[in-house]
Amino acid sequence: MTTSVTPWWKALKIRDEILNASGQIDDVQMSLFRAVHATGADRPPYADAGYYGDITHPTERLIDLLTEIAVRVGGGEDYLKARAVTRLDQGMGGGKSHACIGAFHLAASPEALLTTELGEKIAERARAKMGRPLAHDLGQPHVVVLPCDNMTAGAGVKELDGPAVSLHERFLWRLFSKDYTLYERYQPFWSDKHKIAEAIRAVNRPVLIIVDEILDYIGNGLDGSNKPDLAAQDMAFLRALLDTVNDVPHVAMLVVMIASDTDKTALSAAAKERRDDLNTQLERNGLPATVTEVGDFADILRRRLFDTEPAREVLNATAALYEPVLTDRAWVKHVWEQTGADWRRNWSDEVAACYPFHPMLMALAKDEWSRVTGFQRVRSTIRIFAATVYALQQRGKADEWAPALIGPGDLPLSDSNVREALLGSGLVEDDRTIANYRSLAEIEIVNHDGSTGTARRQDLDRPEAPWDEANPHAAERAATFIFLASIVGTLRPGRGRGASAPEVKAVTSVPDMRYTITDADSVVDELVDQGRGISALDIVRGQGNNKPARYFLSTRLTHRMLVTNIRRTITDDERDQVISEFAQKLASTGPFRELKFLPADPQRPAAEVMATSGLDTAYTTRLIVLDPAQFSLRNGMEKSTLEALTVAMGLGQGAQQLPVQWASSAVYAVANTQRRSLVRSLAVEYLARQRALAAPEVQNDSELKATGTKELAAAKDQLEKALRRSYQHIVFLAQPDPDGERYLDEVTHDDDNFTALNGTAVWKALAARDKVFDVGEFTPRALRHNLRDQDYGKTLSDIRAAFYSAPRLPLLYGGDRDLQQAIHDAVNEGLVSIVDGTGTEVAVTAPGQVNLASTSLRLAKPQPRACPACSAPAHEGPCATNSAPEAPGKAAPSGAASTGPASGPNDNDSRGTSGRSSNVDTPPSAKDKQAAFSFTSNLLASAGGADGFAALFRAFYMALDERQISYLQGTIQVVLNADAAEQVQQRLQELGITANFKEI
Repeated sequence: MTTSVTPWWKALKIRDEILNASGQIDDVQMSLFRAVHATGADRPPYADAGYYGDITHPTERLIDLLTEIAVRVGGGEDYLKARAVTRLDQGMGGGKSHACIGAFHLAASPEALLTTELGEKIAERARAKMGRPLAHDLGQPHVVVLPCDNMTAGAGVKELDGPAVSLHERFLWRLFSKDYTLYERYQPFWSDKHKIAEAIRAVNRPVLIIVDEILDYIGNGLDGSNKPDLAAQDMAFLRALLDTVNDVPHVAMLVVMIASDTDKTALSAAAKERRDDLNTQLERNGLPATVTEVGDFADILRRRLFDTEPAREVLNATAALYEPVLTDRAWVKHVWEQTGADWRRNWSDEVAACYPFHPMLMALAKDEWSRVTGFQRVRSTIRIFAATVYALQQRGKADEWAPALIGPGDLPLSDSNVREALLGSGLVEDDRTIANYRSLAEIEIVNHDGSTGTARRQDLDRPEAPWDEANPHAAERAATFIFLASIVGTLRPGRGRGASAPEVKAVTSVPDMRYTITDADSVVDELVDQGRGISALDIVRGQGNNKPARYFLSTRLTHRMLVTNIRRTITDDERDQVISEFAQKLASTGPFRELKFLPADPQRPAAEVMATSGLDTAYTTRLIVLDPAQFSLRNGMEKSTLEALTVAMGLGQGAQQLPVQWASSAVYAVANTQRRSLVRSLAVEYLARQRALAAPEVQNDSELKATGTKELAAAKDQLEKALRRSYQHIVFLAQPDPDGERYLDEVTHDDDNFTALNGTAVWKALAARDKVFDVGEFTPRALRHNLRDQDYGKTLSDIRAAFYSAPRLPLLYGGDRDLQQAIHDAVNEGLVSIVDGTGTEVAVTAPGQVNLASTSLRLAKPQPRACPACSAPAHEGPCATNSAPEAPGKAAPSGAASTGPASGPNDNDSRGTSGRSSNVDTPPSAKDKQAAFSFTSNLLASAGGADGFAALFRAFYMALDERQISYLQGTIQVVLNADAAEQVQQRLQELGITANFKEI
């Protein structure tokens, strides 16, 4: 490359450890055990605090973590300004071991670490936190390191553990620096929090406790020891220790345990219980933390790979070198705008942040590689990039071509270290696929010595062109990017399948205007040509600028391998989205008037999401299904959900107390945390099979298509079943004692056939808890029973509102209709009455006349009734008059009305009637009868049958209209024409009956 700009391999010095290993960096995966205990030749360079600080980029999160520890152990009276317990829960390659070693150096060698750039930033942040400088020696802390990934349960190492066997004993041996007297004094007290605290204080120095990879020990480690007593003691000790650390001044604890959603380690049932137990303790006593994020990639890489920072003039000159090609109209129109190259907008800043790597390569690593499950974010990237910079530096030193910025096509697959670092990074997990891609790299792209390979041969055999010297590996670079885009799986996260044509052209570009967009077109066209180009290439033809062609290097995969590759590309957001969609489809209203689904918003706290979602609907019974992506109960992870429900129910305190009026009529369906984990894994399986079935290689293969269709149907069925079962919690507002406090109540069903997504099942469960009335249960007497003395005199509108807002009153199956019917019947039975503003009783002749919206009509206790004819108390039969026959043996006084029958019933409840003796027996009333029958009839074959059934249902109608039927239950299945079906459906909806209508 002929240019006046200083190339990166001269502007930067690669670290000696990389040079000495020919690009194979040995200690990418740092070991806390080796940093603390290794000696001689086995002692790694990062065991020195100064060297550690030199190679460590001070990310914001790492600075925060180490500042918390520094303040807690060495902040004197300000120790309470920092947390005591921190859990690192990132997945593999997230920097946990690196952070643990930093914490060790901070406490064991504070003066050495605090002189580094990292240490200076820690001291600066600690000063801001405390308002005064941090002590240089942090009070000479004592460090207790328990590297559990290098410990065997029940089998101590004499050199390190002395006589200690259990985790508690090993802790004491390290705490007392092998002082047997103190060790023996506290040895018996493995679960005594007071004694553990006393032991820590006995050191008379600040203490930092580092527990690395604790799951290795309490999981399969304790299982392998086959000592139940040891497992019980170790778990009791950990629980006591976590509680104690918070209570002892100047003590900090750092625990490494990958989050259970991320850790795929196979565990026994007992080991899972221990993990869940420890999870709960860590959530109660500490806070989770991470030490790196995607945005730290470039800085971490440059700090880890190079000794020096590039000069500002080199950065500016390199950025300027690319400006012409980035602003060229043809390149902009056909490439940069088509690839969505956001890094072009702040090009100079992006170059400064990513140098010597091209921002396009860094975007690929950050936005795509890091989202693949098996890819160990920082660790894998360092291995790949270390091998790459070494191989390209060797080319530059040999006066061979090397890129001004290392882009996605510049990873030299001819170098075995680069190729194996890529294939072993976790981007490809399946061994067979790795072997296939290894062969494809050598055959289709470039072999080990750069002499052959389809793409390489095209570069070597290309007729002389003006840009040959500036871009001698154009086809190889294009093929390399297709390779990278293919190994991540059938679908790239956020991009689709394989590499798009504009992306492939982009990676071939160079900062030399002799290489034009036309040249890029020619290079790519030749590479993908079916006759001359890569033979293992699957091509999806383009459809204009909006859908350019895509290229994918295909190894002949079985359906299972295809699903496996796709599975690793599925993000948590995509998984949660499909769960949300399924939950909404499976949910049914039942007797509830309204069904609502509350979607998750991970960017906001759960309480805020619920408080701003408009859930407080008036006069409406609501079943609210909470999105399991953010809301769940049990398994020690329910705190935020319970807080959110408390706020939504109007039970919050202080600033969280919301003006909620209709909380009583809202019922929440919530997923179980443990069962949610199963649903999440099944959702990933469903998505993987859905995408696999849509892949062209499956659609074009009848056998694969049949397998894919069958597996997708099975995956969907499993997901639906698991999702239904996961919703086992019902939460509602309760107040069993009318004079008691309102509180959050819950119904939990362990029955696999129950689901809170089913509104009818939820209603039945609530009926058993007296939260609701089931169908037909809300009788006039039930109404009177639920009314308090202070309810009489309230308006009908207030009574109606109370049944939706007061948790002391059960919810009604039919809502307003049930309340109207009950009030109507209660009035007619003399149990209550309705009066107007003057206290005058109002007659009610039909349920529909009970105006529940009225603010003038009031509910009152029953009033004595009078006969409208004679003004005497209400009676049966004709009114008594002077002309009526006198009672035998007595004569009525002259001018006085008879008081016999009109005075009401006698002890026998017999009624006097005109012209009939009062002792004549009244015929007994007929008893109700129960009718039950079934029928099946084809009415198309019998016109008379239709008339007969019409007469039957007419009789039913008459009986219903005249209130001669008191109870109905049944199921009717009919086939009818569309117009009639529409009318029937409308009537059913008016009755609140859910029906299933389908075309046949």
